[in-house]
Parts: sequence; C-alpha cells; structure tokens
Amino acid sequence: MRSNDSYLRWIELERQRIPSYGHYPFNLGAIRNLDQLKLHPKVTYIVGENGMGKSTLMEAIAVAWGFNPEGGTKNFTFSTRATHSNLYEYIRLARGVKKPRDGFFFRAESYYNLASNIEDLGMHHSYGGKSLHEQSHGESYFAAFIHRFSGRGLYILDEPEAALSPIRQMAMLTRIHELVQQDSQFMISTHSPILMAYPDSILYYLTTEGIEVRIFEETDHYMVMKEFLNHKEKMLRELLE
Repeated sequence: MRSNDSYLRWIELERQRIPSYGHYPFNLGAIRNLDQLKLHPKVTYIVGENGMGKSTLMEAIAVAWGFNPEGGTKNFTFSTRATHSNLYEYIRLARGVKKPRDGFFFRAESYYNLASNIEDLGMHHSYGGKSLHEQSHGESYFAAFIHRFSGRGLYILDEPEAALSPIRQMAMLTRIHELVQQDSQFMISTHSPILMAYPDSILYYLTTEGIEVRIFEETDHYMVMKEFLNHKEKMLRELLE
C-alpha cells in the first residue's frame, strides 16, 4: 500500500479545544505534547514504558474511527464497563481516499469480554468455527488473527502479544506481513521485540516528554532483551544479589 492509499493518514490533537492540560489524559507527556502524528501506510508502532499513554492513545484513535472501546469491529456495541477516556473527542483523523473493507480493534485487556460477546452472538464461525472459550487463552487470541482478519483492513492492536508464546508471536508477524500484502494497514502497541521488528514501518516511542521516532534497535525493549540474553549470568548477578 502506498502512502497516498492509506486508510488512516495521520491523527491530530485539536489542541485549541482542550479545556485544561492539568487532568488525565491530557496531563500525560505524550498527549500534552501531541500535535500531528503521521501514520505509516503499512505498520505504525506505538511503544514505550507502562504509564506513558500508549493504550489511552490507541483507544482514542480506535473510538474516533468508530470501533467499540472494548474491541471488535464497528458492529460491536456491547459495553461491560465504560472506562475509556474522552480523548477521542479531541482527536481528528485524516482518512485516506480509499475505504477499508475490513477493520478490527484488538485489545488484550478486554479480549475476554469481546470473546464472550462473540459467543453470545453465535459468531464464532468467523473465528475458526471453534468456541473461543473452549480454547486456551493463546489459541483464542490467535484464532482472531488467522481466521477473522481478511485483508484490505485497518487493524488497531493494543498489546496483541499477551498470552502468546514467542513462536506464536513470530507466526503473528508472518500473518501481519500477509495482511499488509493484502492492502492492510496496522497500528500496533506492543512490548514485544519480536512484534515490533517488522521492517517496513515507523516506530513512535512515548516518553514523559512526548513522542519521538526511534529505530527498532534504539528501543529499551530490544536493548534490554539483547543485554540479558548475551550476558545472562552478569545480569542475573546484578538483579539477584
């Protein structure tokens, strides 16, 4: 997919409308200093330490697009508990000329609620035909990526690596590539060095000061994991003594 074919080209914070930066979520550094965020036509990563606002930002973009705050497609209207922020009201989306045929908001923390709603609606045939609650958590997760995502879609994934083994994470990276080749666009928030390694992408790193572009090898996730694996004994001594 070329940049001018992106389903979602950029997001913009309507700063002039924000009443105060003293309260959540506008007091988060990444949100407070957000102006315009250009999205990659294939894969955009939103990464950083916990508490930096990754899930808050991903949720706001998803809701502004029309997805259910707890996940699913635009057709899902269930609500277990309304805990999402009002950031989506201040986010403007620059949509591309082409419209996606498919779309899905996947968030790890509310996947059980989503799976329950899928079961209640009798829609598990679209997720491999097997009850999502009769599979392991990881198998149920993976079924959505393999069976439900059909291409030519906008997919927003918040920490999709949860409950997935490293081998399954590599399989997910392969699936992401397959879907990108089928004119799909991804936004992914993750802590997994495996999942954030897709080469044709842009990586935004959230800090207390704002948002910056980094390369994969400059992320804490990569550097810490590499250091641990290459110098395990030394790291264990420092951690445990």
